[in-house]
Amino acid sequence: MSLLVVGLSHRSAPVSVLERAALSADAQIKLLQDTVAAEPATEAAVLATCNRIELYADVDKFHAGVAELSTLLAQHSGVGLEELTPYLYVHYEDRAVHHLFSVACGLDSMVVGEGQILGQIKDSLATAQDLHTAGKLLNDLFQQALRVGKRAHSETGIDRAGQSLVTFGLEQLAVGGAVEDWAAGKKALVIGAGSMSSLAAATLARAGVAEVVVANRTFERAERLAQILTGADGNAVTARAVRMDAVPGELTRADVVVSCTGATGLVLTAEAVAQAVEGRTGAPVAEIADGARPTDDRGVRTAPKATAAPLPPTTVGTDENCPLDLAAAQPGFSLMGEAAVAGMDAATLEQHAAWAAGKTIDRPGRRGPEADAELITALAATAATVGRIPERRRPEPVAERPAPFLFLLDLAMPRDIDAAVHRLAGVRLVDIESLAEASADAPMAADVDQVRRIVSDEVAAFGAAQRAAHITPTVVALRTMAADVVAGEIARLDGRLPDLDERQRGEIRQAVHRVVDKLLHAPTVRVKQLAAEPGGAGYADALRTLFDLDPETVASVSRAGDSTEKKDRPA
Repeated sequence: MSLLVVGLSHRSAPVSVLERAALSADAQIKLLQDTVAAEPATEAAVLATCNRIELYADVDKFHAGVAELSTLLAQHSGVGLEELTPYLYVHYEDRAVHHLFSVACGLDSMVVGEGQILGQIKDSLATAQDLHTAGKLLNDLFQQALRVGKRAHSETGIDRAGQSLVTFGLEQLAVGGAVEDWAAGKKALVIGAGSMSSLAAATLARAGVAEVVVANRTFERAERLAQILTGADGNAVTARAVRMDAVPGELTRADVVVSCTGATGLVLTAEAVAQAVEGRTGAPVAEIADGARPTDDRGVRTAPKATAAPLPPTTVGTDENCPLDLAAAQPGFSLMGEAAVAGMDAATLEQHAAWAAGKTIDRPGRRGPEADAELITALAATAATVGRIPERRRPEPVAERPAPFLFLLDLAMPRDIDAAVHRLAGVRLVDIESLAEASADAPMAADVDQVRRIVSDEVAAFGAAQRAAHITPTVVALRTMAADVVAGEIARLDGRLPDLDERQRGEIRQAVHRVVDKLLHAPTVRVKQLAAEPGGAGYADALRTLFDLDPETVASVSRAGDSTEKKDRPA
């Protein structure tokens, strides 16, 4: 069996795809159950965070495993396989181990070095253990990943390179200023009471906000978090819990809102935020279209589409052979110049060039028709190569955005807060998409190289331990067979020499056992060493062949070891 991981993350997929592929807790459970029920896999674990979805499995066939895991991810995420496939990555055996260890150390995080991923890996393992989908391989792998992550944070300065996604998000809200200065005295509303929301509430409390209000669908969890915040040492914050139906009213009072829930739909719509702003200011909220990106039907921000600016109205006559709207031109605008043909395709440019070559419009200060015709002919040749002449126009003045007074941080996947909030005056929204853009330029610390060396060493050690463990059942079966042979010979000797006293029988038994142990010691120690090296998996097969060991006996030793490990595993 071999380790395989198939997944997608912020490094391989746009946020819009990650958002659609996000798995609910129930979907993760069903995915694990269906994975171990599939033919190629015997173990499975899911690591799902706000910026990654990964399915780990122990498979006996690589290609069949990749196909099956990819199909299952598509089915349970609701994103079609053809659409999802370009964003998937695959890691196998040592590369899969290296990937998880790198993830555990924060090297693959959106914010390099963040430590929250360790808790998420721990939760992933606990879920797989509860569902009995994690066997020896994944238990060993994930527990070792947790140890490697802790080692990286304790032995290096990787913490200096990165911080939690919460802290990074608050820094973006503070627009480069000190979070403590920005947060001082503000009122915060935290929606959700999970690990990320709890971290956000604690971070805001330490930063110096005056009040934290926690809203959650399960009111008891919100109360518990509020009590923890109030009782924490060094916190001077006032904390209280509210039910979700109180969010609109609290939104009107809040200066900072952090939302991270497991909801599949929007928690805060643009209309709800606009109403809160109106309730706070007493005036209708203005929309700022400039600088705000439009959204698609899922509320995902999209790149603005280039559109040609309409020509100012005037009247210069019409001509049915001209591809331009002559009635839309203004005095001083060259109907045959470069500005006139911005955005035209090659065929339209050719038509326009033919019209321009034989047409003269009297206008003071215009260039001659021959010069315009030559220019348009050249533009037509360019368009034939690049497909379309880019629009060229004077940049439009950007409306000055007023200073924000309501700050929103959306850490949920899929998003909790409508992306259209970006267009509301007086509001600043930071979400996973904008964090991904900002983190792309974040510098990496020199300690990252040291963490990478730790990961490489730990991957080698894990591989050696797994290969050595692979041969252990064979060695145990060999020693068991040797013990059975010794017992049989001692029994036969007892029958042939009944007059021996107990002391003599004991001496003979010890002598025979010593002989067998000495004969087996060097080969078994050496075979474990050889098996731990790359390519050493064949030594177990050689032992079974040389000593004619029963495969079922070896398998029963493996099953007994797995059973003992599960029984002795701490809760």
